[in-house]
Amino acid sequence: MRILILGTGGMANQHAANFSMIEGVSLVGGVDVVPERLAAFCSEHGIARQFSSFEDALKWGEFDAVANVTPDSIHHPTTMQAIAAGKHVFCEKPLATDATLAMEMTDAIEKSGKVGMVNFTYRNSPALQKGRAMVLAGEIGSVRHVEASHLQSWLVSTAWGDWKSESKWLWRLSTKHGSNGALGDIGIHIVDFASYGSGLDVAHVFARLKTFDKAPGNVIGDYVLDANDSFTMNVDYSNGAVGTIQASRTAAGQFDQLRLRVYGDLGSIEVIYDTGKSTLRACVGSDVNQATWREIACDLVETNFQRFAAAVKAGETQEPSFRRAANIQKILDGAVVSDREHKDVPTA
Repeated sequence: MRILILGTGGMANQHAANFSMIEGVSLVGGVDVVPERLAAFCSEHGIARQFSSFEDALKWGEFDAVANVTPDSIHHPTTMQAIAAGKHVFCEKPLATDATLAMEMTDAIEKSGKVGMVNFTYRNSPALQKGRAMVLAGEIGSVRHVEASHLQSWLVSTAWGDWKSESKWLWRLSTKHGSNGALGDIGIHIVDFASYGSGLDVAHVFARLKTFDKAPGNVIGDYVLDANDSFTMNVDYSNGAVGTIQASRTAAGQFDQLRLRVYGDLGSIEVIYDTGKSTLRACVGSDVNQATWREIACDLVETNFQRFAAAVKAGETQEPSFRRAANIQKILDGAVVSDREHKDVPTA
């Protein structure tokens, strides 16, 4: 598979590094509107072809798939172009900025017969995959309650850089620059993490979104800092279980932590992903009577990058698919409506 990297910002380095390690995959081109960034990226990853526009890359056409690592608002138009050109697409999350656009992309890729997958990064967690398998195997019985959180600290820490002066952070705080805030950035991850790990679909959501004051007039240069920084959701799941989902960029002391607790009528699991380290704990069987938790060993799992390469080779989409991402986007859209109208919103 010959792959073109579309957008060469920070996350693109992970795409290039992961795809370059897969046998049979070659990085054949890079695209970016910033010449210096494009040149540096292609030099670092040994990519020969450089394009200042996606249109120029499509005219060349000597590639099989596109890794779409553009800003959120650019995913839809560029992915639709790639599909029209007969290319497979591996898209960064969110698939689009709203469910309508995401469903349009989903219908297009499915009609084309090409592979369309989305990089829900935390699916690469061995603990999440093992925990989900335990839930689906009935080891904790019927799920009754779910708790999930995704916590980051880059708005209250300099560990990731200075967000007040770096565009790669500032755009994430501005709706004018295509951001849906914490909800669209890390919210999509934790909603997928909770739903996938529990094996359940979210049926209703009641949400609250919060944007904090961060600068005089909440403006820095061209960036109006109006995107949400934290959110909480109360959700109902498809089987009647209830749960809470929350996320924040203001969680001092947390670099990047996802936590999921799934409680059933026969036991419970806890999945923790903390800055690259994945841990699974369970309280099952007779341990329930003493509230004893034990760490569960987890085998390594394939990454999304590996699954995409295998899917293209086989000609059949694997998860996480465009349709999965579009359905998650419905939940995020529902959260926005819920916050605005102060009501419970169905998402199925």
